[in-house]
Amino acid sequence: MKRHLDYLQTDRHTLVGHGCFMLLSMLALLAMFSLSRVGLYWYNADLASQLSQAEVLRSFAIGVRFDLMVVCILSLPLLAGFLWPTSVALRRGLVMWLAVVSSLSIFFCIAELDFYREFHQRLNSLVFEYIRQDPATVVSMLWHGFPVFRYLLLWLLFSWLMYRFYLLLDHAACLLVAHWLPLRQPAAHYWRWTAFVLVFLSMVVGARGTLREGPPLRWGDAFHSANLFANHLGLNGLFTLYKAANAGNGKTDRQYWLKAMPLEQATDIVQPLLLTPQDELLGGDSHPYLRRHTGSSLPAAPAQKPNVVVILMESFAGAFTGVLGNGDNITPEFDRLAGQGLLFTRFFSNGTHTHQGMFATLACFPNLPGHEYLMQEPEGTHKFSGLPLLMQRAGYQDIYVYNGSFSWDNQEGFFRNQGMTRFVGRDDFVNPVFVNPTWGVSDQDMYDRAAQELKSLPHDKPFFAVLQTLSNHTPYALPDPLPVGAVKGKGMLNEHLTAMRYADWALGRFFRQIENEPYYRNTIFVLVGDHGFSTTNQVTDIDLVRFHVPLLIIGPQVRETFGARSNRVASQNDIAPTVMGLLGEPFMHQCWGRDVLSLRDDPGFALVKPSGNDEIVALLHDDRIVVKRPDADAQLYRYTTAPALVATPLDDAAQKQAMATTLAAFVERATRSLLDDTAGAGQ
Repeated sequence: MKRHLDYLQTDRHTLVGHGCFMLLSMLALLAMFSLSRVGLYWYNADLASQLSQAEVLRSFAIGVRFDLMVVCILSLPLLAGFLWPTSVALRRGLVMWLAVVSSLSIFFCIAELDFYREFHQRLNSLVFEYIRQDPATVVSMLWHGFPVFRYLLLWLLFSWLMYRFYLLLDHAACLLVAHWLPLRQPAAHYWRWTAFVLVFLSMVVGARGTLREGPPLRWGDAFHSANLFANHLGLNGLFTLYKAANAGNGKTDRQYWLKAMPLEQATDIVQPLLLTPQDELLGGDSHPYLRRHTGSSLPAAPAQKPNVVVILMESFAGAFTGVLGNGDNITPEFDRLAGQGLLFTRFFSNGTHTHQGMFATLACFPNLPGHEYLMQEPEGTHKFSGLPLLMQRAGYQDIYVYNGSFSWDNQEGFFRNQGMTRFVGRDDFVNPVFVNPTWGVSDQDMYDRAAQELKSLPHDKPFFAVLQTLSNHTPYALPDPLPVGAVKGKGMLNEHLTAMRYADWALGRFFRQIENEPYYRNTIFVLVGDHGFSTTNQVTDIDLVRFHVPLLIIGPQVRETFGARSNRVASQNDIAPTVMGLLGEPFMHQCWGRDVLSLRDDPGFALVKPSGNDEIVALLHDDRIVVKRPDADAQLYRYTTAPALVATPLDDAAQKQAMATTLAAFVERATRSLLDDTAGAGQ
């Protein structure tokens, strides 16, 4: 016993003892990350059920490599124990270091469970974006939308267990050495440095995650399957979060897209994409797509300028819209309204968050790599050829009605700069029926106020109104009692689909309120989803279901002229020029979309990109979609949207190359124009 006590006091920190402690600690961290991967797999059981056993095993095997990279980096301070092996204070400090990094890792692993369920992405720049937003709103969203108290208890419990475990490892390592090795004095100086260098070199190899020459392990190495969840399962959330931070909070590989090809070549490729037979180029080299659109999409120009109302519907996913093929009766009111207008069946949002839907729909500019948060960036101060500016030039009065706060995502600052003048937001509602404690008033309150505002507008000139909904957003705080039946039998989607059904009810109620108003029959209504949401149907690497949304245009002569449905591919970038084309007057613009109703044999296109620092971009053309990341091979698919969205890989090298080149040209040309402030309105 005395020999053991002497060892603990005088020779506890030998090189062998510290080596054992370090090895066991790193194995503990590896086990912790592997268990978190098991948790992610279990928490997304619906997605996991689609994986084969071979895919699961390979995902976990790849995951060990990514985990090892993270563990080696987190364990670098432990190398100090080889240089000062007898320092009790240092060992205590290293135990605390391990406890802290483990606690932080556990925190992010727990947070990632719901993060992935919501966004179908590992931790990325969205984390930093939410942190930058209004803290009170973010905290409220988390508190009311997730079991925060339960998660905090789990975090504290697991953190404490890991701390106790490291203390146990510390004692176990020295006991192991005491039992197997004779008592001796601390190692000589040169042995300490030799051990330090050898272990450091081993950790460098581990931190690379691969023995190959060239770059270390990259996210692309996790993509081994046609199933997106299988690929994501192999990643490490701390690894992807670090990559997001290192890339500058969402700033993707801009240089790749800017140097995809000579700028003149990109300009020439994009020109036929954007021009229609009714367009005349005006801008020369400085504004390469500034053009005048002449004529009307309609057979005869309206005798009186129609009003325009754009309704941007939160999370109104095409996958659950009845007239687009869903049979769960989630959207009976929208389905009824579809009988009055023109429905686009292959319509796509440009992004996967509301702010991207807003600037794509209203400012007519695409969601680009590195500029997913355009409304908050310096480039967001530019003037864009969107509906606010075009309507202002056409002599329209305007109003923007929204359930929530216009400070979120810098909405008021951005759209006031674009030409909007009147805003009715959360703080402007009096005695609302229901207030979501996080976001604002209910959809029925927003629509009630909108009906009042539209009725009270002066009648001496037409109006342009934007109505933005919010009730179909997590956390789903809805009126009680609900005016609709709750959705059941859809698992984790029950709450979301109930909110969508309520949002649909409020939409139908609004149209019944205003259908007898004098302005109604001379108003163009544009109903569009801002984006979809994650489901178990992950189509292609870009999760295409999250982009498929309905677009419905109701207005004078629209259905009579263009029919009940259009299968032409279109995106939110096409809304502004399409609406302006229905007004019947020439207009000058540089929209990054087209008046799709003026096209005849063109099948249409759409550029889409998810939120966050993921560098993936996709181009849809007719029934084909090409998906591209920098420094990775493009993937080509044939897709269909009905009765459900599905995609099948295609082996057509020529078409894949052609579409990938077009995609790169569009991204390069739009990004360069944005950076040079030549993307928008011109003179």
